[in-house]
Amino acid sequence: MEIADWRQKIDGIDEQIVKLLCERAAAAAAIGELKSQSGSNIYEPEREQAVLAHVAAANTGEIPQEELTDIYERIMDVMRGLQRKPKA
Repeated sequence: MEIADWRQKIDGIDEQIVKLLCERAAAAAAIGELKSQSGSNIYEPEREQAVLAHVAAANTGEIPQEELTDIYERIMDVMRGLQRKPKA
């Protein structure tokens, strides 16, 4: 494949990633609403550690573990922010 072919492939993958991140955000917002109703804390370090362990187990090795952890820590940070936002 040529560079243009690889870039087209990456564009398609990026579209899938955005779709999945939006699905994850909707789920996180729903969880945030439930936490708000029950008075639970938004930040749950044990859950976040479980998520990191789960994605580490799914890593096939193309992304070094430290970088994958960085990516997921940022994703979870954004999702916590969504959970804190009041529903419009």
